[in-house]
Amino acid sequence: MTDPLIIAGKSYNSRLIVGTGKYQSYQQNAEAARAAGAEIVTVALRRVNLSNPDEERLTDFVKPDEFTYLPNTAGCYTADEAVRTLRLAREAGGWNLVKLEVLADQKTLYPNMPETLEAAKALIADGFEVMVYCSDDPVYAKMLEDAGCCAIMPLGSLIGSGLGIMNPVNIRLIVEQTRVPVIVDAGVGTASDAAIAMELGCDGVLMNTAIAAAKDPIRMAKAMKHAVIAGRESYLAGRMPKKMYADPSSPLAGLI
Repeated sequence: MTDPLIIAGKSYNSRLIVGTGKYQSYQQNAEAARAAGAEIVTVALRRVNLSNPDEERLTDFVKPDEFTYLPNTAGCYTADEAVRTLRLAREAGGWNLVKLEVLADQKTLYPNMPETLEAAKALIADGFEVMVYCSDDPVYAKMLEDAGCCAIMPLGSLIGSGLGIMNPVNIRLIVEQTRVPVIVDAGVGTASDAAIAMELGCDGVLMNTAIAAAKDPIRMAKAMKHAVIAGRESYLAGRMPKKMYADPSSPLAGLI
């Protein structure tokens, strides 16, 4: 573990976090998560069967002793709703590390930032470790960090859109100012999008639809794994400066 991702004091080898929705089956979901090398999976508590023994359960395939479950508040539109959902989750499963998202509307699934900040403060005061989905606004990102969130998760573009990183300047500004991990959450569509996020200096990438909706989810999961690794290595290596004119690879001195 030479370059671990550290969230809320725990180290992870993988910088790729995957979701547990939109797959053809829980079995396919589990295979994709393993192919991606993921160690953390997000779980929409309101949409996934965790307890009904009469139906297939996520826990039978994506096993909690193999992956860190990250309960999220997908489908919540107010701070009160999100806080209540995560408190119930903690009582049911003992989860303390959570992903907070409070949405503004069903058309864009854009985060409602005032409600998000209010919910974050309430959850942190209640002892939760909060990873927070937010807009790519550096001002709000700073407010969420100051409130005590353990990871800032700005959107690359709209959830499920596959549009990629639409505002790299703001993502970079958030990375430069933030002391906790910055993880791009939402909008990644293909491997190059994940690599770009990592080359901007992000600490990780969270995705669901990009893998689940691919024609071959398992193969795409492998591609995303390599893209995140390559993007991280590229960022740490430091890219060459851009130049207006050519610069020959071979020295000009000593030519015959």
